[in-house]
Amino acid sequence: MENLTTLGEFIIKKQEDFPYAKGELSRLMSAIRLAAKVMNSQINKAGLVDHLMGTIGHQNVQGEDQKKLDVYANDLFIRTLKARNEVCGIASEEEEKTIIFENETGVNGKYVVLIDPIDGSSNIEVNVSIGTVFAIFRRVSPVGTPAVETDFLQQGKEQVAAGYVIFGSSTMLVFTSGNGVNGFTYDPGVGVFYLSHPDMKIPQKGSTYSVNEGNAVYFSKGMNDYLNYCKAIDKNEHRPYTARYIGSMIADLHRTLLKGGIYMYPATEKATNGKLRTLYECNPMAFLVEQAGGKASNGRTPIMELKPAAIHERTPFFAGSSEMVDKVIEMLGKDEIG
Repeated sequence: MENLTTLGEFIIKKQEDFPYAKGELSRLMSAIRLAAKVMNSQINKAGLVDHLMGTIGHQNVQGEDQKKLDVYANDLFIRTLKARNEVCGIASEEEEKTIIFENETGVNGKYVVLIDPIDGSSNIEVNVSIGTVFAIFRRVSPVGTPAVETDFLQQGKEQVAAGYVIFGSSTMLVFTSGNGVNGFTYDPGVGVFYLSHPDMKIPQKGSTYSVNEGNAVYFSKGMNDYLNYCKAIDKNEHRPYTARYIGSMIADLHRTLLKGGIYMYPATEKATNGKLRTLYECNPMAFLVEQAGGKASNGRTPIMELKPAAIHERTPFFAGSSEMVDKVIEMLGKDEIG
């Protein structure tokens, strides 16, 4: 343990990557680190207490039944980020509108945070990994004024940092600030995140595909052709590939980032724009995957080049090993030809 680098030490060291910042980004990451520690403590005792289990009886803006855990995590991250006085606004999956901080410190904040406080909250009741995903942007409106919608509706390539926290057999915080991807594992005994996965790289080739095949009847012909390609025998290409689908985006993409493969949430007849949200799910995950050497696309356009028009906008999503993403894009392109 003596030679391990803590997340705090790593953040300070990386501050030099942001010559325009004077510690603000470090304090923002420290806020996320603190909230992750609190979430870890609460999630680990969720089976012993009932304040995080079950629903609260109404739906969020996405039309999804809100879980008690969703509400708890949303409030926790908002309060923690606001307390650092570096954020002028937050966009959350659980909030219909953006949250604008109009107090003196709020209007002087230089950053906006877009966040899904808990991805896969229903999985807590069956002890499956869940997580938090976030994206950080520099505001584009003048400092000293309240944040505006254009501060949030930025292309993913403008992100200054992004990451996720996965709460599973161990708790990990994985993030990028545009100079590679690094993972930190939480040691609850001392309350510290340690650098455990430095400079994470995704293999260019993979042998695992991750998608909800229960929806295959609603997929396009090109998408089903790709699934058949994945399952076809080809010894030279090491196929058939292995199917792995947890049903928690962060858990599936965490495995993909470490082991290689492809994660897919395509458009369907029922959801023509896909299900995942561009700004606070796809953008941060695309940033991480690309920084690790992979690719992320909606089937036509790189995710981080999309120009979002609404906070809760959705998009199809394909991310992982670059060769596998290229192949699915090629086969989806045949839908347009046909």
